[in-house]
Amino acid sequence: MTIGEFPSESLGTSLLPSLPEDIFAVISRSLSPSDICNLSFCSKSLCALVGSEEIWLAQCELVKALPLSEILQWRIGIRSYKVLCRFLVEVMKPLAGIWVQRNPELGNVVYVMPGFLSLVGCRMIPQRVGPLGIQEGRVVWSPVFEIICGFDGSNKFFLHGRDGKDSCLYPGFVTGIEKTCNVLHLEVEPRREKKLLCSEIDREEASRKVSFSELTLKDKTDLLELVTSHVGLHDGSEPLAGRLFPTSKDDESMSLERRTMLLKMHKFGGNWKHKNLEEEKELCYNPMHVDIERIWKNLAHDNKDIDSDDDDNDFGDYHDFMDYKESKKEHRQSFLSAGDTFGLSLRASYDEVSSYLGWPDMSYNHFSLYKIPVKSPMKDQVYAGLWGGTFGWPPGTFVEDYEGKTGNAFYLLMLTYEQSQEDRGKILLVGQKILEGTEEVKRPTGSNMFVVDVDAPSLEPFPFDADGREFEHSFQGDGIADGYGFRNTSSVPGSLYVISNDHLAFVWRETRDVFTLQRLNLEEILKRGLGVCVPPLRPTMNFTYMERLFHNVFL
Repeated sequence: MTIGEFPSESLGTSLLPSLPEDIFAVISRSLSPSDICNLSFCSKSLCALVGSEEIWLAQCELVKALPLSEILQWRIGIRSYKVLCRFLVEVMKPLAGIWVQRNPELGNVVYVMPGFLSLVGCRMIPQRVGPLGIQEGRVVWSPVFEIICGFDGSNKFFLHGRDGKDSCLYPGFVTGIEKTCNVLHLEVEPRREKKLLCSEIDREEASRKVSFSELTLKDKTDLLELVTSHVGLHDGSEPLAGRLFPTSKDDESMSLERRTMLLKMHKFGGNWKHKNLEEEKELCYNPMHVDIERIWKNLAHDNKDIDSDDDDNDFGDYHDFMDYKESKKEHRQSFLSAGDTFGLSLRASYDEVSSYLGWPDMSYNHFSLYKIPVKSPMKDQVYAGLWGGTFGWPPGTFVEDYEGKTGNAFYLLMLTYEQSQEDRGKILLVGQKILEGTEEVKRPTGSNMFVVDVDAPSLEPFPFDADGREFEHSFQGDGIADGYGFRNTSSVPGSLYVISNDHLAFVWRETRDVFTLQRLNLEEILKRGLGVCVPPLRPTMNFTYMERLFHNVFL
C-alpha cells in the first residue's frame, strides 16, 4: 500500500502510531530529544509510543556521551532511559571536556568526564615521570567536583575538598547549565526558608539585584569559606573513599552503594547514615543553617573592603574612595538580604571571553573555570586531540634538569588544525601547551609549543639514532623558545616527525632538543584505574587554585 492509498484519517497523528515499534525506533534516530518530547503532546497514542524505553535508549546512544555498554550499566540505577537522556543532554554534553584557570601550570587543568551515573571533574596534577614515561609514572589526579544523577534525573552537586587531613564532601546545587557554556562558576546561592507575606516577597525580590559575581573578591572568598565550613561532610566510609569510576564489573555494586550514600548525604546531611531515601520524601536537605546576623558579623571587615581585584581603580580623592567603599558595602548587604540560608552552587554560563592565540583571558576575581574549545577533527586531521609529552630521545630517556631533580617534566598539549592568518590556503598543526610539570615555567601555559605546516615536508634528517623506529612523515615548523611571559616569547625553526598516529617528536633545529609526544585518552586511563588519585586541597582552593606562587602544592 502506498501513502496515497491510506485513508485521509490515517494520515497525520494516526499514521505514526500505526507503525511497528521497531520501525518507529529507526525513524526516531533522525529526531532530536526535543522533537520526540514535542510529539508526545500531539496525542495520547503518540505520547505512549514515544515514551517507550527503546526510543529513549536510541536517543541516549545518539547523544554520543557514553558507549552503549555504559548506558546499559547506568540504567540499573535510574528510573528510565528518558531520564538518563535528559542528564546526558543537559549536564554531560555541555560540561564534559577540558577546563582551565589562570595558572594551569599549578594544577588548574580540570578534566570533566563521566563517572557512574555522574559527571566528575578531575584535576590533572603537574608531575614528573620516570624513564618509562607515563606508562611507569601513571597520571596523577585529584577530584574537584561531582554532579550525581538522581533516580528521577535531578542533579546533586558535591564539591571535593580537605578539612585538615580529612577529605570532605561539600553538597550544593546546580543552578543552571547553558548548552553552549564556556565558564563554570563556583558561587554562594541565597535561599529562602521562612514563609513571607506577599508584600515582603515583593520587597525581597526587589532587593535581590546584586549577584554573587558582583561582590568583591574578599566577600566572595569569605562567603565561600563560611558556607563550606558549615556544610562539609567527612568522607570516612569505605565505599565513599573508593574510586569515583567503576574499573571492572566487580566495582558495579560498590558504585551503586557509593551513589546511594551520596544521594542520602545530599538529602539528609550529617544524619544520612540512619536514613532511607524512600523516607521523608518531602524533606529536602538544607545545606546551610546559620543565623544571618552571624554572616554579617563574619563579613564585617570594613577596613579591608578594597580587594586585589580593585587594585587598578584610580580614586581621584578621598570622597571617591569612600563612595566606592560604601557602594561595595551596599552590594554585600543587598546580596545577604536575599536569603536567610546560603548554600554552594555550581553555574555554567556562556560569557563573551576574549582570547589571545586561542587562550582565554581569565580573571583572578572569580572562582571560575574556563572551557577550552575542542573542535571535532575532520576526516584528514589525524593528529588532532590531547597528547602527553616529555623531553628526551629515545622516548623515556631520563633527562636531568639543572637543579638535579629526578624525572622528566610531563606536559599536556592540545593539538588542533588551524587556518594560517597570513595565507588562508595554508593549514597549520598547532600544539598548544595546557599543563607543564615543572615548577619553573619556561614555556608559558597557553602558548604554542610548536606550529607546523602540514603541507610543507621537512628535509631535515632526524638528528639522532632512530632506535629502530621508522618515521612516516615530517613537517617544517617553529617551536617556542625559552623565556617566561605569555606575550614575550619567540619561536625558532624545527621539525615535527611522525612516528605513528599515536607518537610524534618535535626537534628544535639549533638546540636539537627533542620533545616526544604520545596520544592520551584521559577518560580511558582514569576509568581503567591507571591513574594515581591524591587528596584534594581545601574546598575553595580546590575548585580554583588562585595562588600566584609557582610551586607544586599537590605533591
